[in-house]
Amino acid sequence: MTNAPSTLTEEEAIALADFACTLAAAAAEVTLKHFRSDMSVDNKLDGNAFDPVTIADRDAETAIRALIEQHYPDHGILGEEYGEKSGTSQFKWVLDPIDGTRSFISGVPLWGTLIALNDGEYPAVGVMDQPYTGEQFVGRPGHAEFSREGQRKKLSARTRSGLSEAILGCTDPAMFTDAAELEAFSNVSSKARLTRYGTDCYFYCLIAAGHADLVIEASMQPYDIQALIPIVEGAGGIVTNWQGGDAQNGGRIIAAGDKRVHAEALNILSRVT
Repeated sequence: MTNAPSTLTEEEAIALADFACTLAAAAAEVTLKHFRSDMSVDNKLDGNAFDPVTIADRDAETAIRALIEQHYPDHGILGEEYGEKSGTSQFKWVLDPIDGTRSFISGVPLWGTLIALNDGEYPAVGVMDQPYTGEQFVGRPGHAEFSREGQRKKLSARTRSGLSEAILGCTDPAMFTDAAELEAFSNVSSKARLTRYGTDCYFYCLIAAGHADLVIEASMQPYDIQALIPIVEGAGGIVTNWQGGDAQNGGRIIAAGDKRVHAEALNILSRVT
């Protein structure tokens, strides 16, 4: 499933994308104060497992939620840090204030603020904002763009004939908790030209920008992927789960700039049940 028709008009999509950028700016005021600073890091998990969260994650989501509730009080909200708030309309904002908290606490600027608007059927608007580098990627139906220092550029994924020409990204192979998942990923990786790790949300945007070709991940949540779907698809790419279906609910994800690369990788990944 890809490029599902939106219930939004073009004018509505543009206005809501602009508002999503306003939300990203509010988050940036919080995150930039804490990035590369001496801050405490909490662990969401018990034992030896590690899922970090910081005051920057929590306060950035609080700032985003406050603006949504002020301007669109009927919209629902789903965020990583504070869960779900039901709305009275079909619209729902899906938020990850810092996607890539491990990168954030390590001082690596590959994290980003993810903001999506789901129109009740599919993610219609998506923003990935990296305020430290000043880069912002925005997607809406039929369009994706990059902006930095006031300059905007339309994004277009590049063409590749197959995996042998593809640059593949994955945040961490440890996310493949099932042996069959890891084997399938390794099989695809062995056929790709190059594989890069530690890429978080940033690599999806590099697909949209025509610099990379494929992302394969697993154990994803809706707030990890929904903002990235309109960006990749708005640039002409494709995002699905490993069975070729709707990716918006997370789980096992594959994103590609060229349908031929997607199809070749999917032929391997879809064997995992």
